[in-house]
Amino acid sequence: MPKNLNTPGHSRLTKLTKQHKIALAGVATLGAAALAFSAVPSDVGTTTSDAAPTAKIAYSSEPIKGVKASVTDQLAGASVKTEAIQAKADAKAKAAKAKADAAAKKKAAAEAAAKKKAEAARKAKKAASRSTERVRIQPVAAKTYANNLNGWIDQALAIMRQKGIPGSYNGLYKNIMRESSGNPSAINGWDVNAVNGTPSIGLLQVIQPTFNAYHVSGTSTNIYDPVANITAAANYAADRYGSIDNVNSAY
Repeated sequence: MPKNLNTPGHSRLTKLTKQHKIALAGVATLGAAALAFSAVPSDVGTTTSDAAPTAKIAYSSEPIKGVKASVTDQLAGASVKTEAIQAKADAKAKAAKAKADAAAKKKAAAEAAAKKKAEAARKAKKAASRSTERVRIQPVAAKTYANNLNGWIDQALAIMRQKGIPGSYNGLYKNIMRESSGNPSAINGWDVNAVNGTPSIGLLQVIQPTFNAYHVSGTSTNIYDPVANITAAANYAADRYGSIDNVNSAY
């Protein structure tokens, strides 16, 4: 005969235990919901008398230091930034001014150098001009001539060329030799001129009135002076005969 496994009380206990578990789970769920509901503040519209009282908010009279410090720091930062921008602008303006001053200084130096160079060139040109002028106006050293017939004739010819009086060495020499034999102190005391009181004198035997009339400036006024006598006689011969070279006898 099989054993009766449905022991009274055992099966019931088992069944009750399952039901009880379900019931207890439901109760736990309802309890949790009640607790959550009771935790909601009273100002959400509930009239539950068991709601927790609203907590009081505490207000402090102390200044909000953190906020003030933050604003001050921001203003300070903005000021520093502005100063930095201004300093940068000032530095840029200063650099531009320095550059402009340097350019102006360089330009002034270049202009001064050009002016100095031009002035030096002008002075050099002026000095060269003065030097040239001095050379041009410097008197030529007087040529010396021998104190003899050859020297007298050469000196007379030089003066004649300056004055435009024609004549040659040979023309002067031949007439001098015929008239006085080269003696500057020769005097003719027997011809008609001597008879008339105006004897012929000197190398080319010139009478005083003729000497005075045809005297060449720059020579001696003494009729006995060899060069003065020659140039005056050549001047007279040029006026009357065209040149002393054309005279071949007493004139």
